[in-house]
Amino acid sequence: MSDEAATITITRTSPQDLGLREIFVSLDGESIAILANGESVTRTVAPGAHEVRVHNTLIRKRHTLDMRPGEHATLLAVNRAGRGTYSVLAFLGAGPVYLSLDRVD
Repeated sequence: MSDEAATITITRTSPQDLGLREIFVSLDGESIAILANGESVTRTVAPGAHEVRVHNTLIRKRHTLDMRPGEHATLLAVNRAGRGTYSVLAFLGAGPVYLSLDRVD
């Protein structure tokens, strides 16, 4: 039973996501996906410590997981509006987009 794999899912399905910019995802230093709004990626991993890193070319976030055999961890990545995003977006056509990465399971 201790050899049972674990699973990590990174999802970009929040209704608060602006839908702007891709989110680049790496797991343990290996690039595994470029997520558009509404997309997810799932990988099977060995039990133990793993690091998920995401970035939207402006902001970088990381999350460390200590996975148990058979465990399924889900992380929610969100490109969200921050203070002044909409006013700058209306004026310049682009604005500050903030990135969050949180475990949701």
